[in-house]
Amino acid sequence: MITVTPIEIEGHTVIGVQVELPKTNLIAIRTEKGYIMCGALDVSLLNDKLADRGIIAGRAVGVRSLEDLLNFPLESITKKAEEIGIREGMSGKEALLRMI
Repeated sequence: MITVTPIEIEGHTVIGVQVELPKTNLIAIRTEKGYIMCGALDVSLLNDKLADRGIIAGRAVGVRSLEDLLNFPLESITKKAEEIGIREGMSGKEALLRMI
């Protein structure tokens, strides 16, 4: 099952997506500029092989819900995310606000 959920953050609407897969779930929240995602996100792939795309993204591990993704600290981020002031350890919500 795929669930798409609008989420309000300080007057802005972002989009949460959850994909239920066998034995795991993919969880992501996107803005117009970038996204944060569960541990399935391969940040090194985005930074290395897809660097020319300039993807703004962050990864949080251990998340089981959209709420977790908003509140857990980012474990890793892309180089482009760092350029707009996103830092490892920042909450997902803080990072999303910088992506708006």
